Amino acid sequence: MWDVIARLVEGGTTVLLTTQYLEEADRLADDIAVIDRGTVIARGTSDELKAQIGGQRVQVTLVSQDDAATAEAALKRVGTGPVSASGDGRTFAVTVADGTAALQSVLSEIREHGVTIHDIGMQRPTLDDVFLGLTGHGAEAGDEDEDELRSGREPQKAGAR
Repeated sequence: MWDVIARLVEGGTTVLLTTQYLEEADRLADDIAVIDRGTVIARGTSDELKAQIGGQRVQVTLVSQDDAATAEAALKRVGTGPVSASGDGRTFAVTVADGTAALQSVLSEIREHGVTIHDIGMQRPTLDDVFLGLTGHGAEAGDEDEDELRSGREPQKAGAR
């Protein structure tokens, strides 16, 4: 189906696609309108929307949790926001202004301290990150409200909607 849509677009046909699978929208759409509760809250290309919530992130996954303080300190020095940590205390990430320079700096500092890493890399935000950043909830959050309405219960509101 996606190949058919891609061929139609390549042939000059305008296709209006509605989806809550934002990875598909990222891959297929030239122009994206983010809709939350029936209201358009943002519009632009995938890159424009991602730029609205911040640039790239540097993420480090350590072999040992014992090196967490060193990795977190290195990320704090290059980050433009708080460092986030995974539940297991081995993966850390931070938003950065210049991804390439920040990645090089973190890698250099970690090596200087003899920290063994499992993985390090630079990530761009996803459209799921954009939706979460703009609305305060994930793209699938509406499903719970629909279930509550069907059951006769009032939907519980959480976060900025």
